[in-house]
Amino acid sequence: MTENTLYNNALKRLSLLNRYYKITRFYPFLKSTAYKGGIVIGAFVLLLIGLEVFFLDFNSILNNLVASYSPMVIFAFFLASETFLGIVPPEIFIAWASKSVNPWLFLFILATISYIGGIISYFIGRRLSLVPSIKNHIENKIHKHIVNLRKWGGVFVVLGAVSPLPHSIISLASGLIKYSFRQYLLWALFRYARFLIYGLIIFKAFN
Repeated sequence: MTENTLYNNALKRLSLLNRYYKITRFYPFLKSTAYKGGIVIGAFVLLLIGLEVFFLDFNSILNNLVASYSPMVIFAFFLASETFLGIVPPEIFIAWASKSVNPWLFLFILATISYIGGIISYFIGRRLSLVPSIKNHIENKIHKHIVNLRKWGGVFVVLGAVSPLPHSIISLASGLIKYSFRQYLLWALFRYARFLIYGLIIFKAFN
């Protein structure tokens, strides 16, 4: 009897959640994000391959980066990029990792740095929320992300972690609206999934 009750309650909650997502148009947003994500990674790989074939030796450039700069320099630059608005696409760094001595270890380190960068962005958002004038200004700039975060919570953090949506900005927004830090840490772990997927594609393209 108890098991049946728990099962029925779970089904009821899932039904209500599904209805909520339909009302808030989450499914069309998810479809659009997935479609754009596929286009972005496909276009990125094709662009790099096209550049290498017709204009420059991209493999040579990556090898020169490996030879000219220590991993610590690249990792430090990547942390800055992932903390402040994702200045350089992570795919560039994944391509760089493909030329390292231990590509999969470097990929894991990059994913961890990106995760840490998101946490730093979260706390920057928390600090900025204490200054009303700055908080209002940033909220106006990233209004759409804040609205979606308030509607979908952790699911939107997941999308920011795995899709082309700006992970650092969504992390900043999470801190700005004081979204649960524990929940943020949990959902942001999906950042590792993005690096794994992109690594499988990019490593195959450049090895």
